[in-house]
Amino acid sequence: MTGASAGIGEATARRLAAEGFHVVLGARRLDLLHVIAKEIDGTAIELDVTDEASVAAFADRVPNANVLVNNAGGARGLSTVAEGDPAEWRWMWEANVLGTLLVTKAFVPKLIASGDGHIVSVTSVAARDAYDNGSGYTSAKHAQSALHRTLRGELLGQPVRITEVLPGMVETDFSTNRFDGDTERAAKVYQGLTPLTADDVADVIAFAVTRPPHVNLDEIVLKPRAQASATRVHRE
Repeated sequence: MTGASAGIGEATARRLAAEGFHVVLGARRLDLLHVIAKEIDGTAIELDVTDEASVAAFADRVPNANVLVNNAGGARGLSTVAEGDPAEWRWMWEANVLGTLLVTKAFVPKLIASGDGHIVSVTSVAARDAYDNGSGYTSAKHAQSALHRTLRGELLGQPVRITEVLPGMVETDFSTNRFDGDTERAAKVYQGLTPLTADDVADVIAFAVTRPPHVNLDEIVLKPRAQASATRVHRE
């Protein structure tokens, strides 16, 4: 489980542990991972998905794996293309796209060897929609989605299922991170509507990975009732 120290990653780790999985939690914030791992009887390992050496060290400590959840990633800023910050773009592409590539490469052999593997990638409705001031994030999520969907064909015939989960508005620290710690600005994103929670997404992931081995849920899109697309929402 990547990006497991908070938000969707933490909620999914807890949910999968409740389903009987031994969860290996990976993230950069090792102090938070240790707390969660102790509570769910899991294993905490420091992981930076943008660092090849970190990914290799993480994978070396996990000899066997049945399920991989690619959850690490996020957004930075809301600039236009004309004013795009290359540093923000670089971080988003490395965290969302290259991170998914590195971790998936490291675990595909283990998932095949398990005889019943499953790769879940948490992308976003931004993998389908493009919106003003969001090109860095939407382009990264489009690329991550394309990477994930390509696996469906490349692993056809292998005992590995592929599921992409595309959440809409989820109230986690996502917006706080996007706005560089500005919690007031982040809170306004969810004002006037009831967003999804991290637990909502975790429930969907748990459902997908506990289906019978012959059942593959290719794509699961989930949004709040008040959201029609990445940018179209109804506020009270």
